Amino acid sequence: MNKLLVITVLAALLAINVEGFRVSRQVDEEQGTLTKMTSAVRSYYDSAVNTASGYLESIKGLKLEEKAQNFYEDSTKVMGTYAGIVQDQIYHIVYPNSQ
Repeated sequence: MNKLLVITVLAALLAINVEGFRVSRQVDEEQGTLTKMTSAVRSYYDSAVNTASGYLESIKGLKLEEKAQNFYEDSTKVMGTYAGIVQDQIYHIVYPNSQ
């Protein structure tokens, strides 16, 4: 009877260990897949960042910031002039006999 009990306990422990080994192996495989997916996403992200950085460097090479600043300054001067003309016209429409 003791031999049967010992054999049953050993068989149960062996079955539990085998099942535990299967679970851990499946987890390793899943982590491998997750790692592959993570590395793929990371490589796509790095590629996008590198492409955007390249575009920014090429834009800086064209000195577009300076051109945009000059365009803004020139357009504000022109708009200031036209705003003065429109203001004068509105004033004369509202007060026609002021002269």
